[in-house]
Amino acid sequence: MKNSARHPSWTLRLNLQPVTAALAIAILFAAAVLTQSAQAQTFTVIHTFTGLGEDGANPYAGLVMDRGGNLYGVTEYGGTGPCSTQYTQGCGTVFKMKPTGSGWTYEPLYSFTGASNNDGAYPYFGGLTIGPDGSLYGTTTEGGLNESCDGNPGCGTVFNLKPGPTRPATALTPWAEKVLYRFQQAPDGNVPDGLLAFDAAGNIYGTTVYGGTNNYYYWGTVFELTPSAGQWTEKLIYSFYGEPDDGAQSFSGVVADQKGNLYGSTFAGGTDNAGTLFQLSPSGSGWKESILYKFITNGTQPYSTPIFDSAGNLYGGTTAGERTNSPVIYEISPPYLGGQYSILYTFDGYYDGGPAAPLLMDAAGNLFGTTKGQNSPYGTVFEISPSSGGWVYTLLHQFTRGNDGGNPYSNVVMDAQGNLYGTASVGGGPTYCSGGCGVVWKITP
Repeated sequence: MKNSARHPSWTLRLNLQPVTAALAIAILFAAAVLTQSAQAQTFTVIHTFTGLGEDGANPYAGLVMDRGGNLYGVTEYGGTGPCSTQYTQGCGTVFKMKPTGSGWTYEPLYSFTGASNNDGAYPYFGGLTIGPDGSLYGTTTEGGLNESCDGNPGCGTVFNLKPGPTRPATALTPWAEKVLYRFQQAPDGNVPDGLLAFDAAGNIYGTTVYGGTNNYYYWGTVFELTPSAGQWTEKLIYSFYGEPDDGAQSFSGVVADQKGNLYGSTFAGGTDNAGTLFQLSPSGSGWKESILYKFITNGTQPYSTPIFDSAGNLYGGTTAGERTNSPVIYEISPPYLGGQYSILYTFDGYYDGGPAAPLLMDAAGNLFGTTKGQNSPYGTVFEISPSSGGWVYTLLHQFTRGNDGGNPYSNVVMDAQGNLYGTASVGGGPTYCSGGCGVVWKITP
């Protein structure tokens, strides 16, 4: 069984039951449609996952959108890979949602095959990044080398996915995957998660939840992958060392500014193990870490990378509020060391159920995101807007964990028409996952 300590907030597991191939194919390409009005918005489910055949199950990560308006994402479970436990079936998938007229077509791009094939398994929270070459990059939390890694099959991978050299025969023709790096036992990283970032030279940066040089299991790392002659070389550029002075367990990945500095968050470490916001800056032949903020009373346990506005302010959310029982949306103004930390909005009654993914800022300065919720309520999609009296909150959708899905860990993406898209990790129409296999949703203003 998977080590549940890797995913401290999981409460749901899959129970996939076999069905006929005909039913699997029929469900796979049928996009369940549901509309619900919230604050004059129209909420629509554009795909319901089933975990059957090529279809995925449980999209904890959100989506990315290419210039053509296509959506890409990952599911932690499902697909045709050989991974199987008493709770799960399949090693996870990569998928595409293609706009077609007034609807959407779901295309499975890849099914991970796990450590027994030296492939990755279980892409969890990090999601996908579109690289400078236009192809897809991401991480899997397990798999890679076919060996035990703290009791799990493999320490995880960084992968690249792109269309094959010839036109695919059908929508079920998989894309070509290449594993760029397979993590190993300490002092290497373990359980890569969070978003990947590229610098101007094409190097890749990311985080691992565990591993590193300071403690082989608990605290985690920031890593760099450097390309050379078609191969990639990994280097740990920082190992966290935990409370009270440093962060630990980064689920966030990193984001880079124009000067090459990296920013991210840690779920733990810092004061009372409540998490931190950090910066890594190039310094000589290495990197220097600075803790920009230690979370404690004003929101705790951030999962996600912060985002920048045009003035260089950083924005993000926390999943919990250990002392206030309330997650928050925060802003930190430059200079970041000693800069002003401000709370823009406090969520009431959402202990451990706040925003788990990066926020989205539109051209008008409005912020959009999701809250992952808990047992009830089951998460939301929200907008907060700047005004003369502060920030105004608007509920765009509240999930029921019915046909509309539930418990979104997803970021929000926006198309040119202002439509919003994301995923919900559970729920959906009749499926063969206990609690539902999750959905892809759209909100039309």
